[in-house]
Amino acid sequence: MKDLKKYVKRTAQDDAAVCAAVSEIIAKVIKEGDAGVSFYNEKFGGLPAKDFRVPAKELDKALKAVSPELLKAMKLSAKNIENFAKKQLSCIKPLKTEVMKGVALGHNVIPVDSVCCYVPGGNHPLFSTALMLAIPAKVAEVPRICACVPPMNESKLPHPATLAALKIAGVDEIYATGGAQAVAAAAYGTKTIKPVTMIVGPGNKFVTEAKRQVFGRVGIDFIAGPSEVLVIADAAAKPAVIAADILAQSEHDKDASGILVTTSETLAKAVEKEVKRQLKTLDTADIASISWKNNGRIILTKNLSEACEIANELAPEHLEVDTKNPEELADKLRNYGSLFLGQNSAEVFGDYDAGTNHTLPTMGAARYTGGVSVFNFLKICTFQNVSPEGVAKIGKSAVIMAKNEGLTAHANAAGIRLK
Repeated sequence: MKDLKKYVKRTAQDDAAVCAAVSEIIAKVIKEGDAGVSFYNEKFGGLPAKDFRVPAKELDKALKAVSPELLKAMKLSAKNIENFAKKQLSCIKPLKTEVMKGVALGHNVIPVDSVCCYVPGGNHPLFSTALMLAIPAKVAEVPRICACVPPMNESKLPHPATLAALKIAGVDEIYATGGAQAVAAAAYGTKTIKPVTMIVGPGNKFVTEAKRQVFGRVGIDFIAGPSEVLVIADAAAKPAVIAADILAQSEHDKDASGILVTTSETLAKAVEKEVKRQLKTLDTADIASISWKNNGRIILTKNLSEACEIANELAPEHLEVDTKNPEELADKLRNYGSLFLGQNSAEVFGDYDAGTNHTLPTMGAARYTGGVSVFNFLKICTFQNVSPEGVAKIGKSAVIMAKNEGLTAHANAAGIRLK
């Protein structure tokens, strides 16, 4: 392994200032409710409001405000996301089995009671995230699905494209608030915003910290950081394609990272050259160039097996395999948010309309969790049904184990059934 491009090593650090600021916001929302939410909405560019719910008529207006071309693209994306979520759901079934005569065990598959989908973006909407979060929750049959979306600057409403996407996804309880104040309101509730069971969705460092602080009171998907892509490539790959995919991630923000792991030094040099060329015509070059300069990496490996080891160690959010035979590497790769096999499997398709989810773990979290899916909104809850015959078979051992743990009442609860 050899690093061919210098980069600034990223570390996951607690930002004391962010932590303190978020604690203050949450405390104010808990104490003042809607007034606290309105205070921070106004502070961060919105307008003051007493009720944050977006009226149904605004959703209908949003559908008309979006171009037919974009509406068609959204509906294609929604259809694929829904179809894939339904296929995933079919993999989980309720279970009932008898582990021994008289001891019947099983599990039920139960959706969470309610969920808040946090959708980032005011003037620059991430309407695709609205589809990615709400549709799997809908397929899971969550009874109450709401969304929090930052209002546009100098407005009480979110961007029409996001409202249109939420309407397509079947969400009709939408609140025009964002940031840590939205997370606090969804977790603790206000006069106009009823609290939820779970909060999902990406956001800036304040939103992320707020989700961390309210976790426990509500469930969350995971703690996510800046976006990442890692590309494993050999000499068969095309430099222009790899450069385009790296820059697609780099334009997210200045902390995003694009990494190339390759067995070909010739390809490595060509990709670096191509990145510089494409940056010259990129509208978002001001962000992407800093991201590439600080966080971009090019790693040269002796073979593809070593490349897979590096990918497993880094556990990237998006993992692309652009080699002559990409399927041969699939079984060697374990840690990633989502896997893209072959040159045509662009990460951007996963972002928008292929059907897999783009809300994915970052900063190495793919070592222990996958991305948002229909499974996030389901609980696997066990049950047991023990007959007198079953008590005769397991009761005595339960008494013995309880006594040896020093839990006399436990022993009695089992023993009383033996009598």
